[in-house]
Amino acid sequence: MSALEPIEKSLDDLFVKNAPALPAGGKKMLVEWLPWLSLVFGLLSLWAAYGVWTWAHAASSLINYANTLSAAYGGPAVADVNRLSAGIWVGLAVLTIEALIYIAAFPGLRDRKKSGWNLLFYAALLNVVYGVVVLFTSYGGVGNLIGSLIGSAIGAYFLFQVRASYTGKKAASKKAA
Repeated sequence: MSALEPIEKSLDDLFVKNAPALPAGGKKMLVEWLPWLSLVFGLLSLWAAYGVWTWAHAASSLINYANTLSAAYGGPAVADVNRLSAGIWVGLAVLTIEALIYIAAFPGLRDRKKSGWNLLFYAALLNVVYGVVVLFTSYGGVGNLIGSLIGSAIGAYFLFQVRASYTGKKAASKKAA
């Protein structure tokens, strides 16, 4: 029994039993494309992590150059900020882990295994955790948290709509009104 099973059950109730269902054709198309979407998102996330790392190094180098130039002319430091702060390192770590999870989910999703679906579920949860963590950094804020929550909710909706294709169980039908 997984420690995340109660969360999975409550989200299943929210996104399957209490939310409008995707049409059967939409679910089928999503299940067919999900492995490839996961692979593409994983590769794009790795590329984004590399871009953030490059940007942070370039910004730090530029700030160091500006401070050196200012000191050479007797001025004060232009900026006292290191762009490779803890927030950047946490962001890079989360982005890289999410990318690796997306890539690792590909074989399981392709073979319609619950393990592939679970990896995408973990990535969605990791995105929420990242939204909370970045809330307390100088780069984040309430807007980042709200964006992370909205993005994770949308992703979870689609993920739970196709969950039955990976568990081998029929999707729970809504109660008749």
